[in-house]
Amino acid sequence: MTSVLYDAPGPRAKRRNVLFSVVFVALLALLAWGIWRTMDDKGQLKWSLWQPFTTSEAWTTYLLPGLGNTLKAAALAMVIALPLGAFFGIARMSDHRWMRVPAGVVVEFFRSIPVLLLILFTNEFYARSTNVTTADRPLYAVVTGLVLYNASVLAEIVRAGILALPKGQTEAAYAIGLRKGQTMTSILLPQAVTAMLPAIVSQLVVIVKDTALGGVMIGYPELLNARSTFAANYADVIQSFIGVAAIFIAVNFLLTSFASWLEGRLRRSKKSTGAVLTEDTVEVNPAAVGGSFGTGGEGGGLPGSGTYL
Repeated sequence: MTSVLYDAPGPRAKRRNVLFSVVFVALLALLAWGIWRTMDDKGQLKWSLWQPFTTSEAWTTYLLPGLGNTLKAAALAMVIALPLGAFFGIARMSDHRWMRVPAGVVVEFFRSIPVLLLILFTNEFYARSTNVTTADRPLYAVVTGLVLYNASVLAEIVRAGILALPKGQTEAAYAIGLRKGQTMTSILLPQAVTAMLPAIVSQLVVIVKDTALGGVMIGYPELLNARSTFAANYADVIQSFIGVAAIFIAVNFLLTSFASWLEGRLRRSKKSTGAVLTEDTVEVNPAAVGGSFGTGGEGGGLPGSGTYL
């Protein structure tokens, strides 16, 4: 059996794939054993070093407040970056040059700058040019830097998702008299969201992880920053890194799992119900339809100008 993208493996290829899988698992197990043995020889597996994770004081004083600040900054950045990215992504497809060119410049500019540089710059900007307090400045800087960078990336995701749709979708919408703005909001965006969801979630995971840059560079009290205080108090540096890494993995796994569930639900909800449309259930613009097929009518033909915005 073959696929559009590749030929199905034969008996020899299957045996080779099984052999490669066995060798990879064996090497992975050997690496894990080597790490375990090294940590045991260095005394890093003593229960006294891991015990702080079982106490409520460690969680309520260090880990949970740090996790809360991480989620707070990530949530604010997500809420602001998503609509901003959608706006610039749609603006880049505008028919008007005065809207398309500035949107493209903004997206390409902020997408080319490292997010760490944006965080450091905005922190200095808030310190020298605004009245933001010293306590609130790290949060403002982290959120602003994450929004500027990730909104530009999300803009390209939105633009690519919309352009990936078949042109027949747009042409059919124009044929029944929809304007470009209506076509975008009612036809294109709802279909593109499902296709864009995996890429959007990947970017949201990046936002959660990039909050750690604010903790390391400007002292924002997020999870990784709280880890340093935790490690200094309990003298378990390696264990604190492993524990914080496990928390990040759990948070991002929950985020991706929710996105997978949501994507499946959206795909199932968009499946055809098999209903037959009649004149009573469809409202058609006679002028647009008549003009499109050459029967006269004001406003006939496919729209050739205008913008999505």
